[in-house]
Amino acid sequence: MFGAERTRTLLGPADPARTAAVAPPRVSAHDLINQAGGTAMAARRRRVRPARRLVLAAGTLAVAAGAVAVLQPFDRPATDGPRGSGSAAGSVLVPVSYQFAADPPAAGPHLRALAGRIKDAEYDHQGGRYTYHHTKVWGDPVMSSADGRYHVAFASETKVWQAADGTGGQVNKQLEPEYPDQESRDYWRGNLDSGPAVGAAAGPAMMPLPPMELTPPPADPSRLRELLKVRYGPGAASKEVSTLYGQYVVPRAIRAEVLRVLADMPGFRWRGQVTDRAGRAGVAVTVDDREHDAQSLLIFDPGTGELLAHERLTLSPVRISSYQVILDAGRTDRMG
Repeated sequence: MFGAERTRTLLGPADPARTAAVAPPRVSAHDLINQAGGTAMAARRRRVRPARRLVLAAGTLAVAAGAVAVLQPFDRPATDGPRGSGSAAGSVLVPVSYQFAADPPAAGPHLRALAGRIKDAEYDHQGGRYTYHHTKVWGDPVMSSADGRYHVAFASETKVWQAADGTGGQVNKQLEPEYPDQESRDYWRGNLDSGPAVGAAAGPAMMPLPPMELTPPPADPSRLRELLKVRYGPGAASKEVSTLYGQYVVPRAIRAEVLRVLADMPGFRWRGQVTDRAGRAGVAVTVDDREHDAQSLLIFDPGTGELLAHERLTLSPVRISSYQVILDAGRTDRMG
């Protein structure tokens, strides 16, 4: 069973509703889970064997033990070192501190300063028929045991080549699952007889992309604010920043304007220097979405202003997060 986020990830640029404006949900994920929980509990009482359930939460992908997580092999002692990108079977996520964990300063002045000093990215000097994106997403979907004690987060890797008319190709690969703690790993390693299959030995196939209308991101600040759904609040804006960087090769001028748009929004806090899950140094901001009991994290390259990673953490009733890294972006004349 895959939810809406999984479907959007697999479809990628082929999703006809990818750029559609979507208003915030009338019911929060927390409330929806609570409403569904009563029915699910009643149904489970009538079953002899309890069924596993999928934790459903808007915009949630990877189980996390803290606001930021580092990937560690199961048999390696947890440390407070930087986040890694490994995909060893049985990986467990452990918390990592921000540079400014307590009382972080407002992000506005820092984002404006970053916007004023960013340099060209490598792709600013590239040409080619296709834009190229290489991303990894952790925890899509998240599965929990019937009693809610044990969790497993699935992961995937995607490569997309897309021309100006929308055509191109996409490759999806399923990666090893991850666990928030040793107990969850022990439970699911013995009971994981359902869920997405890890990448086939023959390798993933190229999926063709159909034609679609692609409009380059606007440089005009007012239009960019509209694209980023600023009117829906900082939580929506942070997700749209992730969508923007996951679909387009964003020019330097627009990268700077994105930072200024976020700087003008209330609620963003400066977390300082961090390391993303691919092991890259960056600078981070977070914003709390109290209406949906969630927090968003954006990590930017301190030299070019490119988005490196985006996390959306659901704070309760279970700490679950979506985590995406953009490993590469550029232009090329070849697919594959």
